Amino acid sequence: MTWPAPTRRAHETFCTTEGWQQVRNARGQAASHHVTHELQLHDGRILRTRISHPVNRETYGPAMSSHILQEQLDVDQATFWACAQDGKKPDRGMPEPPPQALPVNLVYLLLTQVRLSEAEVAAMSKEEAIARMQQYWTTGS
Repeated sequence: MTWPAPTRRAHETFCTTEGWQQVRNARGQAASHHVTHELQLHDGRILRTRISHPVNRETYGPAMSSHILQEQLDVDQATFWACAQDGKKPDRGMPEPPPQALPVNLVYLLLTQVRLSEAEVAAMSKEEAIARMQQYWTTGS
């Protein structure tokens, strides 16, 4: 499929839709010549991209477009346009929690209030963990 050249506005829309954070320059002020965005990924990487002022409908050339998509946004054309035009966020490989995963607040309470070991908590089902917390709240033990 043939895709149009990305525009500065589509680039900005992509970043906004995916939840990139606008960052400031080294002095804590907004940059005057670029809008800079960062995205923290779950694997620890931080992606960074810059959009020249003004954010408008000007298109990027083929080399610049390729660089932005591959090196800065880490997506292909189809993914870029699905996000910029249709609001579909890229799949960044975010791990899905198991369906019966214990809520983090419950784990924290079991460890700190009930004083169970991590191994004991890890071996509990959700129902067992809730029952154990309820027992602690009603009896204090």
